Amino acid sequence: MPDLLLELRSEEIPARMQRKAAGDLRKLVTDGLVEAGLTYEGCQEYWTPRRLTLDIRGVTVRSKDVREERKGPRVDAPEKAIEGFFRAAGLSSVEQAKVQSDPKKGDFYVAVIEKKGRAAEEIVAEMMPGIIRDFPWPKSMRWGTASKNPGSLRWVRPLQSILCTFGPETEEPVVVDFEVDGIRSSNVTYGHRFHAPEAITVRRFDDYVASLEKAKVVLDPERRKRMILDDARNLAFANGLDLVEDEGLLEEVAGLVEWPVVLMGSFEEDYLAIPPEVVRLTIRANQKCFVTRPQGEAGTLSNRFVITANIEARDGGREIAYGNGKVVRARLSDAFYFWKTDQADLPDLAALNESAEKFGLDLDKPLDQRMARLDHLNVTFHAKLGTQGERVERIRRLARELAPVVGADPDLADRAAVLAKADLTTEVVGEFPELQGAMGRKYAELQEEHASVAAALEEHYKPLGPSDVVPTDPVSVAAALADKLDMLVGFWAIDEKPTGSKDPYALRRAALGVIRILVENEISLSLIAAVEQPIVTLPEEIVRSGGASADAEASLLAATDFDESTFAYNPARAIAFSLLSFFHDRLKVYLRDQGARYDLIDAVLASGGDAGEAHNDDLLLIVRRVEALSELLDTEDGKNLLAGTNRAASIVDIEEKKGTRIAEAVDPALLKEGAEIRLFDAVNQAEKKAGEAIQKQDFSAAMKALAALRGPVDSFFEEILVNVENDSVRANRLALLNRIRQTTAQVADFSKIAG
Repeated sequence: MPDLLLELRSEEIPARMQRKAAGDLRKLVTDGLVEAGLTYEGCQEYWTPRRLTLDIRGVTVRSKDVREERKGPRVDAPEKAIEGFFRAAGLSSVEQAKVQSDPKKGDFYVAVIEKKGRAAEEIVAEMMPGIIRDFPWPKSMRWGTASKNPGSLRWVRPLQSILCTFGPETEEPVVVDFEVDGIRSSNVTYGHRFHAPEAITVRRFDDYVASLEKAKVVLDPERRKRMILDDARNLAFANGLDLVEDEGLLEEVAGLVEWPVVLMGSFEEDYLAIPPEVVRLTIRANQKCFVTRPQGEAGTLSNRFVITANIEARDGGREIAYGNGKVVRARLSDAFYFWKTDQADLPDLAALNESAEKFGLDLDKPLDQRMARLDHLNVTFHAKLGTQGERVERIRRLARELAPVVGADPDLADRAAVLAKADLTTEVVGEFPELQGAMGRKYAELQEEHASVAAALEEHYKPLGPSDVVPTDPVSVAAALADKLDMLVGFWAIDEKPTGSKDPYALRRAALGVIRILVENEISLSLIAAVEQPIVTLPEEIVRSGGASADAEASLLAATDFDESTFAYNPARAIAFSLLSFFHDRLKVYLRDQGARYDLIDAVLASGGDAGEAHNDDLLLIVRRVEALSELLDTEDGKNLLAGTNRAASIVDIEEKKGTRIAEAVDPALLKEGAEIRLFDAVNQAEKKAGEAIQKQDFSAAMKALAALRGPVDSFFEEILVNVENDSVRANRLALLNRIRQTTAQVADFSKIAG
């Protein structure tokens, strides 16, 4: 089977676009082949800073012949309908159509459309110009004199050549001939722009790769990454250092070079007085270089860094290393200035007294000054939610409220919340926004804040993703929960909820962060009570104009006991319940990722719980109930209890629909048979023990109490006839079955569980 080799060579392809562009090219070309009736065995994409390449193996030589019969209108249909059918089918006259008869519908036209198969080269030549012209670059450009012409080619950077060959291994491949904007396909490519700029004639993929290698081009991006990483590690080790590895930087650097050459540069040791994070970011952002550290010393850096050049310089790279070092020193000089400036007094201290008094700040301390300035300047958080200072005030109040719940000192939680956003006005964070939080911690340590407060300034942003660690220090936990809950409440109040794939304020991440903090720290917290505090601190007009509707609130409350006749819409409560529903959705995602069964989660959420867990707003208890329910259903007793409970519920549901009378409570005097008496006693015992266990939040014990029902339930269904003629006995037995459902509903709605 023939192979297809395609290369699109540009002046440059930005590193951040290369991987996606190669994937897009693969999809567009292979989809086009399949749509045209060709098949292929496999396709692999490659990329460098100057080229996108596809190696498509086992392509069929030509597409198959296709014969299609297309049914048309009746022969006595209006003339325009018949003409329209002929045009759509590609027929020029009625003689080219067949007439078929249907006993019910009469005679109708049928167009027989036959398409001869086409050669693969013809198909590729026809589809490639359109793929190249319409390629989905995030940004593209026109160039040269042709750019003046309407419809001239747009490409990420000037497209320089197109290579396209097709043929089997045993024969000489052919050039698939096509042209795009004056650039004609060929079997010629070019090597490294400095080391080997001469033309290279290519036959097929294997000699293409080998020829590029000789011309100082490593085609495979993963191989370039391995070369860079291995050489950088070895160079660092040879100098008594360890490489500080960075996968993101490695990916970017591999996209900047076709022939990686690893070198080492240096800077003055004085700059190591700057925090390691700042040094690393400065060198990474400005020179795309890796930093190193003394062997075995994880918390420090050395004054040597690793450069990845794109050429083998005649002087061994000395000038390259010197030039990079020169730029690094200039950038570190700026960073050193920012670092020192952030520790000095602000020039406008006199104007900050009012803000300092409001937040209890000490203007002798640099970080306190930055917080006072953040408030004084009225830096906007969101147009509808006020300033950063107003938000800090909300976070502060909530952190103090949450402190006793999470085991934190309220004063430390208050102090952490007040300083949490102070580093946003520092020079270092202004230059490197990704260091927010980390610099707050550094500056807090410098002014000798309590260790828990300093840690909270960095950790209150965590977790930043599903793989990030959650804060465990109680002060950090209080600050992190307050920050995320205020964010969620605020955007819920102004009706800026996530929609579909859009979540501009990362509210899903914030909700998942709250869930992970509570569950992984085993914190029991009423979310409804927790979010009420930040809601009431928002302006009334915001609360009344946003949030959930009255209908939404009523539907969320429907599963619990409330008097509809006295129900009055409360906007704040509506926001809280709408937000709780969102938390439930995110909790489902979290638990499913942990391996929990979706039906068990639904079963627990569908149960109303007792008064102590109204509306299921304690996420930790939900998780514990799911875990305990899963353990129960893994046992034989649990499986049989599920079957018996669902059978009881099904009988009651059927009889309710029929209008059969069901007693409001079980009358022990009407229980005559041994099996129903034993079941009544077992239900009473299980209900009591399960209720007591739930009050103690011992859900395993609650499940064990329910498991004891298995035997009596089985015996009841084996020995007792429910629908007897005696109306009172039947109503009493139905009430007994209903008690089973009510008892198990303390922990879960068993009807939601798949049998």
